[in-house]
Amino acid sequence: MKVEEIRALSTEGLKKQLEEAHQELFNLRFRLATKQLVNHREVSRVKKEIARLKTIMRERELGTR
Repeated sequence: MKVEEIRALSTEGLKKQLEEAHQELFNLRFRLATKQLVNHREVSRVKKEIARLKTIMRERELGTR
């Protein structure tokens, strides 16, 4: 998800996306631990998505954008 798409979401949409991303990261880590994960880059992709979501939420909290 691109930054422009994230900024277009409502606050509730951001929270929902963040929750889904955390769930996806949990599932990826579980698959990684059980040696079922084929593409290891997915873990870092989801971590970056979580960071983007949290950054946008913090910007809104501070009122900078």
